Amino acid sequence: MEELTAGLTKVGTGVAAVAIVLGLLLLIFFIGARAKGRLQTPMAIVVFLGPAILLLAYGLIVPAFRTTAGSFQDAGGNDWVGLANYGWIFTAPGNSTFLINTVLWLIIAPVLSTALGLTLALLLDRMRRESISKSLIFMPMAISFVGAGIIWGLIYEYRDPSKQQVGLLSQVVMWLGIEDPPNWILWQPFNNFLLMIIMIWIQVGFAMVVLSAAIKAIPSDVVEAAELDGATGYRLFSKVTIPMIRGTLIVVLTTIMIAVLKIFDIVRTMTNGNFGTQVVANEMYAQAFVAFDVGRGSALAVVLFLAVIPLIVYNVVQLRKERTIR
Repeated sequence: MEELTAGLTKVGTGVAAVAIVLGLLLLIFFIGARAKGRLQTPMAIVVFLGPAILLLAYGLIVPAFRTTAGSFQDAGGNDWVGLANYGWIFTAPGNSTFLINTVLWLIIAPVLSTALGLTLALLLDRMRRESISKSLIFMPMAISFVGAGIIWGLIYEYRDPSKQQVGLLSQVVMWLGIEDPPNWILWQPFNNFLLMIIMIWIQVGFAMVVLSAAIKAIPSDVVEAAELDGATGYRLFSKVTIPMIRGTLIVVLTTIMIAVLKIFDIVRTMTNGNFGTQVVANEMYAQAFVAFDVGRGSALAVVLFLAVIPLIVYNVVQLRKERTIR
């Protein structure tokens, strides 16, 4: 009975909080609708931007400042330790593993995803009923990283060769004549690349759809003029197609790089960062919520944030250049 009462109290508190927020919003909109004359424009700005700015500040800006401040504090968040946490990230002997792994993820996964997406876009655009094939390739984008990790965990499943195999990869390798396949998840350093395949599998569909749209947007008169000048096949692709979609290629590449920098779910689901597969995002979680070291966890979060900023800025610059050209 006490548990039921406590549960109802929590539900009532939640409903009351939602009702108060809705009431405040209705009051703001009512006041904004009544404003006239010189107050109309300022009130419209307050009504439409005010709630968004408050939510942005509460959910993003304030936590960002708190995290940055926490990165200069000790494990308990009590005493200031200066740059000690950042020094630990780049100088501690064991940390080179997750730093190198993150760099490898950042280079290999985006490049292969973009390259495969471009190849598929070129091939499927010439097929009949291309929408069916593209839908199937794009489908992994609808799967969460955790779900994808579970699916590929079954593919990489290892069993003794004398037993019936569950893992698809092990069975295929045995069909090819290798009697004793490795335990794929423990197979260092190649297990890192096996995890990257999951990310590539998810992101290829995104790259294919965006690049396919960019290729179809190339003016037909440009292609026809190039063909009249004798450009066909690879020459047409390298001299016309690639330059015309260069901006979109960069946007796709940088977008996937941003997603890779934040990769956490796949590593957490597949290996928990063990067996030499640790990355910065998973190490941040481990320090902050497993080891309860607020300082080091915050410092790793700040490093990730600083690494993402140049990519976002570059992405925005490229999008503005494309709009200017158009």
